[in-house]
Amino acid sequence: MESRIDFMSNPVGSKALKGLVSAGMAIAHQIPAATRELVALRISQINGCGYCVDMHTKDAAHAGESSVRINLVAVWREAPVFTEAERAALELAEQGTRIADAAGGVPDDVWANAAKHYTEDELCALIAAIAVLNALNRVNVITQNPAGDYRPGQYA
Repeated sequence: MESRIDFMSNPVGSKALKGLVSAGMAIAHQIPAATRELVALRISQINGCGYCVDMHTKDAAHAGESSVRINLVAVWREAPVFTEAERAALELAEQGTRIADAAGGVPDDVWANAAKHYTEDELCALIAAIAVLNALNRVNVITQNPAGDYRPGQYA
């Protein structure tokens, strides 16, 4: 499988990606790294973005995340290996990603649960991370950017 367009080498595409990545980097330190990678992986799974699933699986492992937690993120509701705060972040990420599926958007109980575990700054960072990841997933899915070649830290 080949990408439809090399978005990163195109001047317009590259500029857009730099902006998205910059937005993500600006708030990255507000959320624990493990939570960030688990949320990114779950969003990428939902969106069917193979490139990003590859990236976030490898980045999570490289950062020391266990293979058990990485493998169970798709079924986090049934897996006792995640903290209550991580569960709240994963639920907010799922609801924020599937926003078109729910009339009215993210339910109040999902928001209230996330607000129990995260400060206002952390919530803003989590919302921004969800939005940025969804945008990046869409770029990769639309362009059919293939998975498999990502190396941990490749874009650091």
